[in-house]
Amino acid sequence: MPSLTHLLLLFLACAPPAAAQDPGRAADAPSTAAPRYVAYELVVDGPEPPSAALREGLDLARWQADDEMTLDLLERLARDALPQARDIAAIEGFYDAAIEIEVDRAVSPIVVRVRVEPGPRTRVGTVALDVDGPASRDIPLGTSAIAETRERFALQPGDPFRQADWIAAKDGAVRRMRRSPYAAARITASEARVDPARAQADLSIAIDSGPLFRFGAISVQGTRRYAPSLVENFSTIRRGEPHDEDAIDAYVRRLSASGYFSSVQASIDADAPDPEDATVRVAVIEAPTHRLQGSISFSTDTRYGGRLSYTNVDVDGAGLQMRLDARLEDKEQLAGATFTRPPTARGWIDRFTLGARRTDYQNSVQTTAGIGVERRGVDERHHPIFAASYYYDREAPQGAQATSTRALYVEAGYVLRRADDLLSPTRGYMVEARAGGGVPGASTEGFGRATVKSIAWYPVGRMTGLTFRAEAGGVFGAARENVPSILLFRTGGDTTVRGYAFESLGVSLGDAVVGGRYYALASAEAVRWINDLWGIAAFVDVGDAADSLGSLEPAVGVGLGARIATPIGPFRLDLAYGEETRKWRLHFSVGLAF
Repeated sequence: MPSLTHLLLLFLACAPPAAAQDPGRAADAPSTAAPRYVAYELVVDGPEPPSAALREGLDLARWQADDEMTLDLLERLARDALPQARDIAAIEGFYDAAIEIEVDRAVSPIVVRVRVEPGPRTRVGTVALDVDGPASRDIPLGTSAIAETRERFALQPGDPFRQADWIAAKDGAVRRMRRSPYAAARITASEARVDPARAQADLSIAIDSGPLFRFGAISVQGTRRYAPSLVENFSTIRRGEPHDEDAIDAYVRRLSASGYFSSVQASIDADAPDPEDATVRVAVIEAPTHRLQGSISFSTDTRYGGRLSYTNVDVDGAGLQMRLDARLEDKEQLAGATFTRPPTARGWIDRFTLGARRTDYQNSVQTTAGIGVERRGVDERHHPIFAASYYYDREAPQGAQATSTRALYVEAGYVLRRADDLLSPTRGYMVEARAGGGVPGASTEGFGRATVKSIAWYPVGRMTGLTFRAEAGGVFGAARENVPSILLFRTGGDTTVRGYAFESLGVSLGDAVVGGRYYALASAEAVRWINDLWGIAAFVDVGDAADSLGSLEPAVGVGLGARIATPIGPFRLDLAYGEETRKWRLHFSVGLAF
């Protein structure tokens, strides 16, 4: 009978050899270990594009930070990466890319290296955009819509071809047709035929325009406090007019800015049984009645300050708005109240104001109290204005005698806006003209006054834009000392003539600069956008204010600036040199000053 020693030796001889023990493992740990977790680093070598797309799109990139990665899984990801990388390169327009993948296990962490030689980038060859249906026979509404859709198609011959850009271009084309009277336009066929040997993509897209739509009745949903007529009266859409998405956008923007609503959506019913009388559906969510707002601010013109406002958008149960404002700044203090009625059925908005303001610019303290009434049109693109105000004004220049004036001032004006976007325009123009006068007997001295402002935008290619501005104004028939300072002119500052202090260009009186009876300014600016957010600008500003036309001696400011696109218009940071002062000044502002 075998002894116990013989049995033990036989067992050890038949057992498989033990794996080398990990020094950090306990001596009694089981001999069959779980799979070891590994760390690795993805390195992509090659030009841009498409290297950035590979760094983001490969599964190797998405799993790189996974703390449960195993060697087997890493090997599988590396095998799958080759066809995946070729697909990503093709999506970026490189259909003949040479790609190699290496896994270096001799280093820690393991390095997975992807080498890419993209070869020639595929570019757009021909573009065929065809529109069938009623639009192709409708002159000029249909043919104009087709021509604009073709002209603004996002991909043109010679452009780099990417799948994402191709999809966006198709979507943009059908959206543009739908913004025209053909609200039910749809894509019926599209093809991108790629020839890798020639690195060329020939594009074709077919669109069915569908019928012509005309505006019908407005259907309002969501109102509780307000009558539907309040919503309808903000509209300039006329029943029977051809559908125009720009008109709906303007309607939505008007309602959103009114203060009555926190959310607004509007669209024509593209499934209407009668396209010639299609309902415009408007859905609103009413805003809170009361709103209290406060802010602190800094401006290179007005320096430090704080503002507080209270708004009640329904004082009388019929939509009468009241806004109380208080402003306290280094150079300016203001208190005022504004009452605004909702638009009438004929499209007029009435506003009543009263308030007082004190400013201290250029060693001249100006204090003005006033009350006024204004009637303006609801359409901001065709904007008539009629106003009457009574001012009491006191001006105290340092080193000169203070003067007090009063005026009952009546005025009429018109604003014409023809721009692609009212907040951040790139193409078009705006013009504002006003004329009025101080009523004799109710004013210190009767006088006339007129101003004209204009601004135009002109795109040069897709990434560069030019802006031109010109303004002029004059007061006639009275001495400067007999006209309230609020109706005279000074210039200089962030939004007029950069390179000079705010309102520093005017009439020298004692140790101060006061307003003159005439002013004129002009500006030219070029902006080169680096991407959708950032741009750089170069500009020249010229302007002056004086007591007579012959005394105008335009001051010149030149400089460079940075631009940041924001939802409320461009943010500007400018460094400008004033030729008269021989000094550099920093300016910043935001939004469209017009």
